[in-house]
Amino acid sequence: MLSMRTAYVAVYETLADWEIGHLTVELRTGRFTGEPWRVVTVGETLEPVVTMGGMRVVPDVTVADVAPDAGDLLVLAGSGQWDMGGGEAFAKLAGQFLDAGVPVAAICGATAGLARAGLLDERKHTSAAKEYLQATGYQGSERYVEARAVVDRDLITAGPDSPVQFARAVMERLELADERKREAYEGVFHRADPAAYATLVG
Repeated sequence: MLSMRTAYVAVYETLADWEIGHLTVELRTGRFTGEPWRVVTVGETLEPVVTMGGMRVVPDVTVADVAPDAGDLLVLAGSGQWDMGGGEAFAKLAGQFLDAGVPVAAICGATAGLARAGLLDERKHTSAAKEYLQATGYQGSERYVEARAVVDRDLITAGPDSPVQFARAVMERLELADERKREAYEGVFHRADPAAYATLVG
């Protein structure tokens, strides 16, 4: 029996719940992919954090406990901290994951943190808007792509309005489900297409 793969999900104050909800559900349950993952929450400390939606989350581990070679994915959601120039510990961890060849998935404000850390300079990426990332002073604006979600090697990025496409792109990078089922996933959860449901559950 294959061992369960691990997704580390960063948690911090004002985390934008909706941005990673689709992804974490599909990873943890494996309901459409056939492969459930172990989802581990990571905080700067073990103190509880409160998300933007008011959910109280107690981190499973701290940043200091996480080694890239012990995980298979790092997930970074948006939050107010990124817009205030915070999140350095998580941006540093993302760099370590990318250096180790382990995928990093960042959405909304988290992309600004990666931009400030120089992690988007040589990789195609997207975010809330090109101007949003340009405000960080980063050097990667020529690689900005106007798309719902972008995959470049081990980096997956998306804007705040694209949680379903974010989940789909991560599943694609991780080779979870086939393309037909991933398309059906977006059809059901983004377009509310009833015809896609049979493919998704089939």
